[in-house]
Amino acid sequence: MLPEGRRLAGAIGYLMLPPVPSGRVAAPYVRSARSIVSALDKQGTCGWVIDMRSNSGGDMWGPLAAVGPILGDGTVGAAVYADGEKSPWAIENGTPRQYMDEWGPAASLARPTPPVAVLTSRRTASAAEAVTIAFQGRPNTRTFGQPTAGVPTANAPYQLSDGALVVLTVAREADRNGRLYNGPIAPDVKVPDTQGHDQVLTTATDWLRAQGDCRKVF
Repeated sequence: MLPEGRRLAGAIGYLMLPPVPSGRVAAPYVRSARSIVSALDKQGTCGWVIDMRSNSGGDMWGPLAAVGPILGDGTVGAAVYADGEKSPWAIENGTPRQYMDEWGPAASLARPTPPVAVLTSRRTASAAEAVTIAFQGRPNTRTFGQPTAGVPTANAPYQLSDGALVVLTVAREADRNGRLYNGPIAPDVKVPDTQGHDQVLTTATDWLRAQGDCRKVF
């Protein structure tokens, strides 16, 4: 399943990020998302909605590369191990550093620090929670919806002698400010799920249209 995007009223860009199984198969996912972001950016997009509500986990690096130009460069979070060692999540030229050779740099946005609304739900889990954490502490950013599933951890597979595979939690996750997460991530603005009308998206776009350049457009 590939990312989807569209332009919303008020020059808002919308990007939905579904799960992707692993970094090994993420290249088409990253290309698709970057194409959407670039096309919307060329239309004069002033703010962005990043919809993580249907992302139940898998790989975090493909989604991070998908939103890299919107998220911005720098250390956006880290895996923190039991002994205190940290493995930073570093974005360079819109791409996770370790994937630069594979995916290359992303095109920069015309507005490099736009306002961003991140949408979450109880289905937002694991790797999707890591992407949500990467946006925590970013300026002019808010989260909307429901608390996440509550498994913001890094996991590693281990092959046993009998051929069985065990996946163990090896680290907790921290945002760019060093805050550790344990359990569901509460949104900045809690919005109930509704039938027949996407109140979460409506609330998020109302906030975006009141920000900076979007206020001028709208």
